[in-house]
Amino acid sequence: MPDQSRVEHETAGKPRPGAGAETWPEEAEAQSPPETVRPFFLVHPQARWIVLLAVLLLAGAGFYVWHYYSLRESTDDAEIDGHIVPASPRVGGTVIGVNVNDNQYVERGAVLIQLDPKDYQVALDRARADLADMEAAAQAAHTGVPIINTTSTSNLSTAQAALNAARKEVDAARARAVEAEANNTKLAADLKRAEQLVAKDEISQQEYDAAVAAAQAAKASVDAAAAEVASAESHVAQAEAGVRSALTGPQQVAVTQSRAAAADAAAERARASVEQAELNLQYTTVRAPFAGIISKRSVEPGQVIAAGQPVFALVDLEDVYITANFKETQLRRMCPGQPAIIHVDTFGRDYQGHVDSLSGATGSRFSLLPPENATGNYVKVVQRVPVKLVLDSGQDPNHDLRPGMSVEPTVRTDQSCSHTFADSTPRPGLQPLDPAGPGGAIPK
Repeated sequence: MPDQSRVEHETAGKPRPGAGAETWPEEAEAQSPPETVRPFFLVHPQARWIVLLAVLLLAGAGFYVWHYYSLRESTDDAEIDGHIVPASPRVGGTVIGVNVNDNQYVERGAVLIQLDPKDYQVALDRARADLADMEAAAQAAHTGVPIINTTSTSNLSTAQAALNAARKEVDAARARAVEAEANNTKLAADLKRAEQLVAKDEISQQEYDAAVAAAQAAKASVDAAAAEVASAESHVAQAEAGVRSALTGPQQVAVTQSRAAAADAAAERARASVEQAELNLQYTTVRAPFAGIISKRSVEPGQVIAAGQPVFALVDLEDVYITANFKETQLRRMCPGQPAIIHVDTFGRDYQGHVDSLSGATGSRFSLLPPENATGNYVKVVQRVPVKLVLDSGQDPNHDLRPGMSVEPTVRTDQSCSHTFADSTPRPGLQPLDPAGPGGAIPK
């Protein structure tokens, strides 16, 4: 072959290997046998164990991540909430002093504003004077009760005595009337005999005249006795009326006692007016109902404010909590009592807490215009349910957390709950529902 002859020609005259001369590199390559390519894992047998270990580590890390996030629910739609109470006076008046400024921390009971108390002091003095008047009237009314009781008893005894006397007087008058009638009958008979005798001139005219005068006097005595009987009977009627009037004594006592009770009620009403006036005087000093931060100050000295007019917004930092709007699909295993980690964006710090309660309805139901799915085209939207989270005690001693701050809570849904949604304990006033329905029959 041409190439082989050329090689032999070029190598002619050169020493061969083993004859004490070095071999040319080209000649060495031509003389070495060709190498075969071997697999990587055969060349490096330990690599397969490294790859297998890496696969196992990745699988374990993936399972751990999946298990970690499957047992935790988190959301970024959350914020810190708290109680913000509008501070307002309970009475109206002129402001004579404002003791706080915006963003100032105040303790419970601290004086916020002072109203002019003069008008309310005058009203209190007037109420106290009315109370003294009503108490005096009540005391007089109570004093009259035993007087009326004693007087009515005495009047009844007097009336009964007068009735008895009148009845005896009637009896005496009737007896005198009988006596007068008897005398009149006797003298009338004597007059008739005297008429017969004077006609026979057996008696003198003088004796006859005396008999006539005696008969007339006897008749007059009968008329007088009848008048006395009528007068005595009228006295009896008067005495009976007096007795009936005296018998109304218990009713008069009851009326007097009712007047005393009315006086007591009037005194109590006046006493209540005094207490109300005292309260109004106390209300001229507006105090903080709890410790917190003053915000939105809208009052100045000399300003006239009305009762119930908001002048401050008092933020309670002692009782802050978190409102987290979780998706409804995240509430499958969430319940009160489960622990939670709350990450506060402001400080980049995590706080420990727990689920306190879940809202009774989704957030959309409390909106100004709640959705009406029964009208128009229905589009299913995943709803969010407000969940209240509470921080564990002692984590915010300086009250750094403020309502409105953004947080990201994470709830451990694999932990135990204080109670579940399916609480079988009936609420007070409600009877447990019978699953068999009315009458024990299971509805179809």
